[in-house]
Amino acid sequence: MPPWRARPSNNRTRSSRLGAETFGRRSETLAGWFLRLKGYRIVATRVKTPVGEIDLIARRFGTTAFIEVKARQHRNEEAEALEAVNTSRISRAAQYYVARHPALAETPLRFDVIFLAPGTWPRHVMNAFQGE
Repeated sequence: MPPWRARPSNNRTRSSRLGAETFGRRSETLAGWFLRLKGYRIVATRVKTPVGEIDLIARRFGTTAFIEVKARQHRNEEAEALEAVNTSRISRAAQYYVARHPALAETPLRFDVIFLAPGTWPRHVMNAFQGE
């Protein structure tokens, strides 16, 4: 039997990863629109750096916010989602981004988290953690 037929569960894993990727992208898009409604200007989305990824970068009133989007199937999973935020990775990625955009070093910076769950309003936690 060919090796690709020997592992039928691989298709489920691949489809679940694609489903999670789609869910994540939709969540980030929704979070971006939520921030726009609050008066933020989205500077960048899905910023990939050698040290990590930043979901959203937004500006409002001269402050730059590096935003992590956490989507869960249920609202009561919010606490575990906050624990899952890799603050050091986001902080390093933000440092890398600021190094590439030196004008940002002169502005206030902060790290926010937006929690999303179906059937509820997004929850925006400003200054969710301090950068390193």
